[in-house]
Amino acid sequence: MSSYLVIARKWRPSLFEEIVGQAHVTRTLSNAVSSGRVAHAYLFSGPRGVGKTTAARILAKCLNCAEGPTPTPCNNCESCKTIASGSSVDVFEIDGASNTGVDNVRELRESVRYVPTRGKYKIYIIDEVHMLSTAAFNALLKTLEEPPPHAAFIFATTEVHKIPATILSRCQRFDFKRIPFRDIYAHLKKILTAEGVKFEDKAVYTLAREADGSLRDGQSLLEQSLAFGGAELKDSDVIEALGLMDREMLFSLSEGMISGSGSACLNIVEKIYEFGYDLKRALSDLLEHIRDLTVLKVTGNAELLDLPD
Repeated sequence: MSSYLVIARKWRPSLFEEIVGQAHVTRTLSNAVSSGRVAHAYLFSGPRGVGKTTAARILAKCLNCAEGPTPTPCNNCESCKTIASGSSVDVFEIDGASNTGVDNVRELRESVRYVPTRGKYKIYIIDEVHMLSTAAFNALLKTLEEPPPHAAFIFATTEVHKIPATILSRCQRFDFKRIPFRDIYAHLKKILTAEGVKFEDKAVYTLAREADGSLRDGQSLLEQSLAFGGAELKDSDVIEALGLMDREMLFSLSEGMISGSGSACLNIVEKIYEFGYDLKRALSDLLEHIRDLTVLKVTGNAELLDLPD
């Protein structure tokens, strides 16, 4: 059996300080652990691939580390290792989409009464918590209102508006942001350098742009591009591997629009269609391109744009 770890798993942060682009969350959680002000329930909301589940696991390690509670878990003790591998007997990761019913929550309420086996806390990480049914949320209310002192709940969701207000009021809420383009760009370059892979800056720029605020998506796209191109990451390989449209077409299309050449514009649209590129996505890319040109013309400041160094 292969022991290869995909980039997203290999480079998963193990400390709060390693999480990219969420300093407002990691600083607050670190200070809470340091000062002993740990809440019994947390709600992590935000887009996919921005570090919600990772932050939940690190917080679990902070609370149950042999040297803890500590804001910097050792990652060497038995508790840290089992949490990282998903085999801890005191940390339960539950998929809200697969355990939506009231019976699942009743089982959780029954187990939460018992003290932890090894660690100091019994921690329940419920991912996609918005998928729980109304009855399941209602069954959870009493436990959240009066939890045992050894229990901690960490909820993660991409759709916080679907969670009842009665649940929200019982949790400390942290909103995770889309990760800035430059942070994704810098982190992908860091990974490639550490892995000893030669790369073109333009290729990393393309990957960071396509990640659209999700570091996990950026890492997955990097994995796919490396599998296609082999030992070196080239922009042409990234474009071909991901089925992207050549950006030169956007420049040609915008030039045709400015010059008022309808035939030139229609020819380019025909090329885009023949290429098999989604026309709605092409229109979105064109609007983004025109916005960049407008910002550059009005301000003259290229630093306001997501451009490679």
